[in-house]
Amino acid sequence: MTVIPPRTSRRRASRAAAVVLAILTALAAPGLPALAAAPTPTPTPTPPIPAGTTAFTLSPISGGVLTPGEGLAVSLTIQNETASATTPAQATVALGRTPLPDRSALSAWLDGETAGVQTDPVATATLDAVPAGSLGVTAARVEADDPALRGLEPGVYPLIASYPSETGTVSDTSAVVIPRTGSGEIGLGVVVPITAPRSREGLLTADELVALTAPDGDLTAQLDGVEGTPAILAVDPAVPASIRVLGTTAPPTATEWLDRLVSLPNSRFALQFADADVAAQLESGLPRPIGPTSLTAYMDPVNFVGVAESTPAPTPTPEPDPAEPVLPTLAELLDIGPNARGGVYWPAGSSAGPAVLEQLGEISVDDQDSLTVIPSASTTGGAAGETLRAHGVMGDASALVYDSEISAALEDASVLGDTSLRGAALAEATAHLAFASAETGGAPLLVTLGRAPDRSRVDIGATIGAAFDAPGVTPFTIGGLANSATTPIEVADAAGQPERAAAASTLLGEEGELARFATVLEDPALISGPERAEILQLLGNGWLAAETEWQEAVAAHREQTQVTLDAVGLVPSEPISLFGSNVGLRFWVRNDLPYPANLVLSATPDDLRLDVQRVTPVVAQPSSNTRVEVPVQARVGNGDVRLELQLRSPAGIPIGNPESVEVSVRAEWESVGLTALGIIVGGLLLLGVVRTVLRIRARRRGVDASTADAPQTDAAAAETTGAEGEDAR
Repeated sequence: MTVIPPRTSRRRASRAAAVVLAILTALAAPGLPALAAAPTPTPTPTPPIPAGTTAFTLSPISGGVLTPGEGLAVSLTIQNETASATTPAQATVALGRTPLPDRSALSAWLDGETAGVQTDPVATATLDAVPAGSLGVTAARVEADDPALRGLEPGVYPLIASYPSETGTVSDTSAVVIPRTGSGEIGLGVVVPITAPRSREGLLTADELVALTAPDGDLTAQLDGVEGTPAILAVDPAVPASIRVLGTTAPPTATEWLDRLVSLPNSRFALQFADADVAAQLESGLPRPIGPTSLTAYMDPVNFVGVAESTPAPTPTPEPDPAEPVLPTLAELLDIGPNARGGVYWPAGSSAGPAVLEQLGEISVDDQDSLTVIPSASTTGGAAGETLRAHGVMGDASALVYDSEISAALEDASVLGDTSLRGAALAEATAHLAFASAETGGAPLLVTLGRAPDRSRVDIGATIGAAFDAPGVTPFTIGGLANSATTPIEVADAAGQPERAAAASTLLGEEGELARFATVLEDPALISGPERAEILQLLGNGWLAAETEWQEAVAAHREQTQVTLDAVGLVPSEPISLFGSNVGLRFWVRNDLPYPANLVLSATPDDLRLDVQRVTPVVAQPSSNTRVEVPVQARVGNGDVRLELQLRSPAGIPIGNPESVEVSVRAEWESVGLTALGIIVGGLLLLGVVRTVLRIRARRRGVDASTADAPQTDAAAAETTGAEGEDAR
């Protein structure tokens, strides 16, 4: 494809709208003349090229394979992202009759270096005007009995299309392959990643799974694209784990997707969790790549009640209680399905140098040596243009070497939404594959579709199909490649990823702090498990194309780590005045975690006049402040004592910042107060006794006075009574 900036330049397109009806119509009819022009502009596609430019692409049909007895069909595509329509032009298609000698010559030809390559016109086509913001496709065909196609021997032939413009000739190059007959087949492995978009969280949420496993979701497109093909699947185990941790609450579309993945017969291997960057981990100082430690925090036991199945055993075993939850193990959560080969590592691009390859080569899994997937461009031979066998060895380290040029072309094809544009990338891949198949000495080849995101099922399926439909290839599994003939390789030094390695080192260092802090929980994995999963997500290769967003995500994660480390601590206390010898000092423990925290409060006075209980166990309730009382005993003497407080986990790890409390000890005031109180009480009692005695005496005096007056009164009364009696007589 040729890109023309306001006027002319060259590049490969990335994608365009799918408009191929005119091509199919033109090419399907056997009675069409040698020239068929049927431009079909599309309305305002998403620009696959820079604004203000146009692009011209030559795409042979059928991946550029020209089978004897069939005609040559091509499409000529103009993408117009300028503000005005293109000018109509007459295009010429030319074919060389001398095959290209090798892959180096093919690469030079595809890069536009046409000097010294003889081609002859075989067809012309009229390119109609293409409106602004549109795409126009014109089909051209050379019939099988055309003299231009006679006498061509098997090989890779140069193909070029060009047309005149106001600024000069615009052209694009491609190639066609005439396959050899009777030659043996070469094994081919095609690796296709099954991954989710990059994430900051340890696992995908239920809402994310609903979107990704919907009929138009990315994960669904990936399975649809590989289903029915012999592709080798490179599965991110974080995806099935995200579904399994939800138990009975997992979205139906997600469980159906997982069932499909497990039921596929394809051979496969597990990527690092979250497709984490292997090279960055080892460059950070780790002896080997890390994985998740626990996913228990993501599981709710309620969602796993009654899901366990009873497995017959030769000896009687207790039947599981259907009312008790049975949580899956970590291995069960991460399982990617059958036909999986363990110990396969796929560093991004050419990030794995000799040191990384040697470290990975020392790892064995399930009694099998590890395999590192690397591009041929990272080897000295591949960088020089050599074709390498799929199975290479460097010392004691084994590697699966994928062909860089073929893989790059297949990755381009897998992201192009337009058939007319995809054909150019597929023709490039097929041409390179034709040379590579003849240069391996019968050993298999390996290619990949890369890690490009947002690919449709059609793009993936068509690209895989074109690779396996290439002449002379037969599908190979991951096991077949691992057991195939080897070739010595020399891996070039990698540029390194100092920023990502430094980030990995920092994150893992802070993970260690968090793991020590997590000992406050009954199950420390409730904190350490999600932390490890999130670190692996941040090291995912999906972030390589989003440097700024990745830096922001790492910074946000580190801030959240500090928030977690500060989630438990002592509430600062005001100075305390201590009156008495045996009392309890009260303090408050803050716990912002959603789990109870098991703690020990240590208290150390700086003066012997205060005897303190040195350690006090406390269970801080979740999301609340918990009161803890520390018994103390004041010795004889008054003064100020500084009390040093420190929370620790049951493992002795300091938790939170230490606190100091000033305690004013007034131990003698207790006896003084008691004496004073005794005197006061005694005085009050004495006063009460005195008052009581005085009252009694006062009463007695009053009684005596009354008694002295009583006889006179009685006598008078008697006299009166006697007088009255006498009068009565």
